[in-house]
Amino acid sequence: MQAVQIGDYGGRQQLRVADVSVPEPGKGEALVQLAYAGVNFIDVYMREGHYRHSATYGTPLPFTLGMEGGGTVAAIGSEVKGIKTGDRVAYCLSRGSYAQYAVVPEWKLVKVPQRVPLDVATTLMLQGCTAHYLSHSLFPLQPGHSCLVHAGAGGVGQLLIQLARLRGARVLATVGNDEKADIVKRLGAEPILYREVDFREAVMAATAGEGVNVVYDAVGKETIDRSLRSLKRRGTCVNYGGSSGLVESIRPLDLAEAGSVFFTRPHLAHYMADSTEIDTRAADLFAAFLNGQIKVAIDRTLPLAHAAEAHAIIEGRQTKGKLLLEVPEST
Repeated sequence: MQAVQIGDYGGRQQLRVADVSVPEPGKGEALVQLAYAGVNFIDVYMREGHYRHSATYGTPLPFTLGMEGGGTVAAIGSEVKGIKTGDRVAYCLSRGSYAQYAVVPEWKLVKVPQRVPLDVATTLMLQGCTAHYLSHSLFPLQPGHSCLVHAGAGGVGQLLIQLARLRGARVLATVGNDEKADIVKRLGAEPILYREVDFREAVMAATAGEGVNVVYDAVGKETIDRSLRSLKRRGTCVNYGGSSGLVESIRPLDLAEAGSVFFTRPHLAHYMADSTEIDTRAADLFAAFLNGQIKVAIDRTLPLAHAAEAHAIIEGRQTKGKLLLEVPEST
């Protein structure tokens, strides 16, 4: 089968399409024939080696990239009871989706309703479940709350805005241009063109100097200091990504000076810790999509062999929604 692998950490030139053996499912696992693989910033971090020592997302070389996929169950291992061959499934947080086949633990797989297209289901796994835990679990938004969503027109950003609005929160969102400002406006957010104004000053102006209850920051290095200072007293800053570079340190005294605020850097895996949690988040998202409560924006779909191009697009912050790889059928 074809798989996009890296043999060493580094830039996009490390990505290569290799011919490898189709894996076999073991106890409690299923073999998924993939139709789509999601492209996410965690793939970039893994490629660059940021997770080489991670106990949660370890990346021993060589390995196949990809933490999100959707397809059809091709085979099952022993003691698999909840799924069968031919089921449409989607998943995240199991490495190896940049390939024609992947072995995935059964407990990480969710069945996809027939009326949900596989590209949409794939999008709603890693990015959708990220938006879900941020808005429903880490900081459960309620009517009267306000939040700042960085990169509001991106894949997670658009879903997070919609979920926050469904929960009754006011949403401010940073965007890079007028086209992206129109996108977040249509979703119910108030855009801040961060290239034209200081986003922290804009937040304070929009909130009469109070700040927001929570900042969702996936930009990282360029924004984190001002994100902390955009909060209300005792607010929460969530750094869940680093498109501008990973945050290396936060001084505890800076949290006090910003208003005795809270700072957290979560892993999605800790909010998708078992099958019940995964199924609950996926069911919420699938229902919201089918009921027309959320729209899923797929920016573009590229062939699997164009993974390096996909990484260039996401690293250049050029997406206006989800970026997917379409996986060719096995011959």
